[in-house]
Amino acid sequence: MAPAFRDVCRQKSFIVTAEMGPPKGTDTSRLREIVHQIGSSVDAINVTDNQSAVMKVSSLAICRLILEAGGEPILQLTCRDRNRLALQSDLLAAWVLGIRNVLCLTGDHVRIGDHPQAKPVFDLDSVQLLQVVANLNQGRDLAGNALEGATDFFPGAVVTPGADPLGPQILKFRKKIAAGARFFQTQAIFDVDQLKSFLDRAQPNGVTILAGIVLLVSPRMGQFLNEKIPGVYVPERLIERLAEVPKEKRLAEGIRIAAELIRAIRDTGICQGVHIMAIGREEKVPEILRLAE
Repeated sequence: MAPAFRDVCRQKSFIVTAEMGPPKGTDTSRLREIVHQIGSSVDAINVTDNQSAVMKVSSLAICRLILEAGGEPILQLTCRDRNRLALQSDLLAAWVLGIRNVLCLTGDHVRIGDHPQAKPVFDLDSVQLLQVVANLNQGRDLAGNALEGATDFFPGAVVTPGADPLGPQILKFRKKIAAGARFFQTQAIFDVDQLKSFLDRAQPNGVTILAGIVLLVSPRMGQFLNEKIPGVYVPERLIERLAEVPKEKRLAEGIRIAAELIRAIRDTGICQGVHIMAIGREEKVPEILRLAE
């Protein structure tokens, strides 16, 4: 059984989490294999919640499977698909099932996903969802009603160090801390100096910051991130570096880039760790970490 993530954040000098997406269907065989492959290499595993508004198996179910496999899951929960009743109900269900960590997200809009005709909810946002978690931890629901048994979640949130302008992002970051966030996983970082600049301004005292590391696999992926993902900038030198190697070697080059970023973050002590997003290539996480040593 993996150590509790809250204890890891308090005790470990360099923390590593990784992210996995649930299957679009009921076949969890690959997912179980991935958990077996990466479980001993990371301190916790995030499970995305209909990421990019694409319908997949519930994060709640997959977190339970990770727990049964001896891993430490982090439930991702978005406000896009549920009102406050459903959000609180799912949080209570997660606690009953043994899930102790939750990452609170507002969520991508349905128009970018595979069910653009769906009705978005957004009854709450990520700051309000953190407040919901704080209430449940104190033994009451959002309406102030007493619970028959409280939760004790370790709550987290996300932040985008590359946001432009940065001021509103820092303001929301501080609101999330005030609402109860105890750890943050950042949007993808490709420039360590940019991360340092953000942290110098934000002054995140008392919370754990994990820098987001995305595995680049092609020049086109780098260009897509620059064009489509707000607050993410892949330097042209990295795109050119991928373009200069044969296609069959680009994945290996992307793994080296990810490892170099992790090493730089660890060796400079900019923050407490990293959050690796391998996006469909989760089995490469142990290799990335080996090269980062």
